[in-house]
Amino acid sequence: MRLPVLFIMITVMLDAMGIGLIMPVMPDLLSEVQGGTLGKAAIWGGILSTSFALMQFIFGPILGGLSDRFGRRPVLLISLVVMSLDYLVMAIAGSIWWLLIGRIVGGITAATHSTANAYIADISKPEDKAANFGLLGAAFGIGFILGPLIGGLLAEYGTRAPFYAAAVLAALNALFGWFILSETVTDKIRRPFSLTRSNPIGALKVLGKLPNIANLLVVYFLYQVAFTVYPAVWAYFGKERFDWDPATIGLSLGLFGVTIALVQGLLIRPFIRVLGERGTVIYGFGFDLMAFLALAFVTSGTLALILTPLAALAGVVTPALQGIMSKAVDDNQQGELQGALTSVSALAMIMAPMTMTYTFAVFTSETAPIYMPGAPFLLSVGLIAIALFVFARSGRTKVT
Repeated sequence: MRLPVLFIMITVMLDAMGIGLIMPVMPDLLSEVQGGTLGKAAIWGGILSTSFALMQFIFGPILGGLSDRFGRRPVLLISLVVMSLDYLVMAIAGSIWWLLIGRIVGGITAATHSTANAYIADISKPEDKAANFGLLGAAFGIGFILGPLIGGLLAEYGTRAPFYAAAVLAALNALFGWFILSETVTDKIRRPFSLTRSNPIGALKVLGKLPNIANLLVVYFLYQVAFTVYPAVWAYFGKERFDWDPATIGLSLGLFGVTIALVQGLLIRPFIRVLGERGTVIYGFGFDLMAFLALAFVTSGTLALILTPLAALAGVVTPALQGIMSKAVDDNQQGELQGALTSVSALAMIMAPMTMTYTFAVFTSETAPIYMPGAPFLLSVGLIAIALFVFARSGRTKVT
């Protein structure tokens, strides 16, 4: 594997590690900083996640457009340096407001996921795009394995230790990229930066005019909202339902990441070869419906640990959808497309954390109509069902 591709995969992996490192300590950290009940901590966790996602929504297309104009290399390296400094700020934050500022800056720096995807699109043949996007998904999964496991272990040294670890990792990767990352944007595909197109609304408006892309963007959005139930409520769900400690929460997320990495790194190619991209998406939706329904009602921590990696088997959906859409746009629109997809994901993250954590808080409160910590998973079941319906009714694009 060429070193620049390795850097891109490490960048995506560290994005996931940075998130996963801090997830096991978030319930305790928020209670420590803000006080109050676990439900209140969950709601503040939703606010922090929403602010993070709002910045991704705004800046995903901007960074994608800037990378189409100035190249992938400077966008990625500058963002990694700022990300490292941001984690240091969060490590010493003494109030919820400093944590909020940290999440806002972190959302901007993490919007480079669109640039990483655009880099892969630049170097991939059309028939290889979905599988190569799967490699990035696998890298994200590996990050999800290492992040929560390391975060759970570092929690033994305090709630701030994972932030220092994330800062060091981001800085080291920036240094690695400085020496080995080559540029893929040539004058042939370079395009002037346009703020009119490089904003969430403008990018989605332009791409929505392409045949069938609008329907696929809706499907992508619904799927991202549904799947966000994991980062949004899993730590709180595990603590409330099974009384898990941070180490066990980290282990469960690590199991999820193992399966994501295996599915997207090894199984995506045979799935697409056998089922095609559309068939792969439909398979993934079906598996999600079963997994979310089971998690909504599970009462055994052991069974939940078994269901966690099984739920990740639906991880083929995202790279398959990305492959379909990437082949439907021109080469000089790859950054724009990936920026738009980052914004769609971020829009989902704006809506999902507050929705999921509020649902969790309502159904675990003393005044709950029925005690049901798994209620957010039932909400995800409904969203996946709608996404499957829209996808099934959408016509085939000319590239599938």
